[in-house]
Amino acid sequence: LGVPSVFWISGFYFPQAFLTGSLQNFARKHKFPIDTVAFNFYLKDDVWTDLKDKPEDGVYIRGLFLEGARWDAKEASIS
Repeated sequence: LGVPSVFWISGFYFPQAFLTGSLQNFARKHKFPIDTVAFNFYLKDDVWTDLKDKPEDGVYIRGLFLEGARWDAKEASIS
């Protein structure tokens, strides 16, 4: 099976460790000090089941929940 192309982040007991690991992988690949890298987010319109290939850098996640807000798909923003 190998590494999935999309990770279900809500299924992790400690998602912070997964996210830190993705930063470490990026920093090692590009030879950056770990304390100089940060997250950048891109929202995809694709259905997650259609994402068969992993991104070149970073990870695809699904199952992210918001508290005190909702995602407005029509406006593509938090409301």
